[in-house]
Amino acid sequence: MSKNVFIWVSVIFLVIVALFLRPQKKSDELVFWTLQMRDFSPYMEKVITNFEKENPEIKIKWVDIPFSEGEKRTLAAILSDTPPDLVNLNPDFSALLAQKGTLTEIENSALTQFPQEIINNMKYNGKNYFIPWYATSALTFYNKKLLPNPPKNYNEIFARCHAGVTKPFLMFNFAENDSMLKLLNKYGINSAEMINSQLAIDLYSTIQEAYTSGCFPKESLTQTHRESLEKFMAEEILMFEGGSNFLNLIKENAPRTFKNTALSAQLTGETGNFNFSMMNFIIPIKSKKQQEALKFALFLTNEENQLELAKLTNILAVNKNALNNEFYTKSDGDIFTQARVFSAKQLKNIQPQPFYPHRKELITLINNATQKIILKQDAIENVLNKLRTDWSRLN
Repeated sequence: MSKNVFIWVSVIFLVIVALFLRPQKKSDELVFWTLQMRDFSPYMEKVITNFEKENPEIKIKWVDIPFSEGEKRTLAAILSDTPPDLVNLNPDFSALLAQKGTLTEIENSALTQFPQEIINNMKYNGKNYFIPWYATSALTFYNKKLLPNPPKNYNEIFARCHAGVTKPFLMFNFAENDSMLKLLNKYGINSAEMINSQLAIDLYSTIQEAYTSGCFPKESLTQTHRESLEKFMAEEILMFEGGSNFLNLIKENAPRTFKNTALSAQLTGETGNFNFSMMNFIIPIKSKKQQEALKFALFLTNEENQLELAKLTNILAVNKNALNNEFYTKSDGDIFTQARVFSAKQLKNIQPQPFYPHRKELITLINNATQKIILKQDAIENVLNKLRTDWSRLN
């Protein structure tokens, strides 16, 4: 049995289970699914209670799903006749559901509480199907004692690396998840047609030279983001890219490094824009409570509720009034508040993120090609020409 057939057989089985074993929701309940939010139960329950007080005709049934089960369970539920009314997902899987025609379109006029940059970035085929919930945006950590004048972008790293360095600048995880896909996107290389362009050939040539000259540790091809952090804490590399949540880990595990840690904006590529990650809500087209679900989603993402959630976590609000609150605009000089202000500011200059229908397969293709190029197993043009062909077959 092929992998694709196995997946669809599994989904069909889950649909059957959903139809016959899943308790039917009461007609007056709005069923709301989140991903891994149980740790914030007091906050979630408070928001639900407040909403129900303001809207006594609407009752919320909250179900929290383990992150690892989110996509499979959501797909099974959406294909059934009784899906949840509001679901917390990531944009990639949400876009896949939109492509299949399973989501409710949302009018522009309903989304005015969010920054236009975020809404523009989250459209599918020019239409709105997603309601933003919260975001994260990585920063650059650097050792100010060892690197008093840090590079501001990847091109500066490449240029300075050829002059010779005593330690690698950073450990970029070339083969981990979508790291390379995001880097290519920062250079405007985001399609099969662009992957073997002269721009892509030049970028890969520069990366190959930088790796060979010691700009990146040899382990960059095999080790993970966690090991990058460990190298930064051990002062084996000069820079580290990550979310503000890593500050506490550095403070607790490497106090000497923490004392010398400073922050700068996320490293950029040719476009000058920043990457970000987003979690959003979707409303299944089969929901019987679409308007109520939208009303609740907008309540969850109003200024007050966004700021309260932000203060409990390391997430970035996506409500534009919340982002203009001094919580995100003023820093008292403390590195933790600096991180929050830096990250929020980056949401105003975000890099458009294309929808890739076969994202996981594409990431594998790109990472394998990157490894071949860096290890000089074939000519760059040959590898990228093959990658273009393979990428085109995915679409």
